Amino acid sequence: MPLQDHFHPPLSVRRYWHAFHNAWATYIASDLNEDLPIGFFAAPNVQFGIEIDIATFEEREKQQSSTADVGHWTAPQPVLTVPFPLVSDTVEVNIFAEEGGPTLVGAIELASPANKDRTQSRDAFCAKCETYLQQGVGLLIVDIVTSRRANLHAALLQRIDAEVSADQPDLYTASYRLVERDGEPKLDIWHEPLSVGSPLTTMPLWLSGDRCLRVDLDATYERTCREQRVA
Repeated sequence: MPLQDHFHPPLSVRRYWHAFHNAWATYIASDLNEDLPIGFFAAPNVQFGIEIDIATFEEREKQQSSTADVGHWTAPQPVLTVPFPLVSDTVEVNIFAEEGGPTLVGAIELASPANKDRTQSRDAFCAKCETYLQQGVGLLIVDIVTSRRANLHAALLQRIDAEVSADQPDLYTASYRLVERDGEPKLDIWHEPLSVGSPLTTMPLWLSGDRCLRVDLDATYERTCREQRVA
């Protein structure tokens, strides 16, 4: 099914993009659960506008400081306080292995405008993705955001000091797999450009270990459009 522009009129004024992303993550997880073997499961995780309740946290700190009893150790004041950007939007599908308790083995990240709008937001998103890769978690990024021009795939490669092509498409999907070859860690990358008006593609998602999933982005996108009544 041809990819539509969910971030500009006419579609953006008829449907909320975040509702579509929410549903898409759910249907991707449902599709993966049809193929995953026993002992694995996929689950969507969607959170918009994530923030810490700073006021409540600061008030709790004051209360703890004022009510500290004699004999209780109190931490000294920090020697340094710096800004720490958080991922404000999370739209993802997590794949878990059940053995020994749910263990994350794969993640699909659907980019949102908030992930791309500022340097701090892009850094936070890429830091999260790099952490997944450092842990050997298979990663797939899908970016259909037309309202922001930043390229998170390129930013991630720059973060890990990898060579980045100057010609990067605005819309794309990219899959990453951490492997060891010749005694050294290597990152295998699959990258496909996307464009409004063209069908989406099928991508590999490598789970921790040596198991590969087939992620049919076009089929799940078509189902989401149908279920959400997006013509």
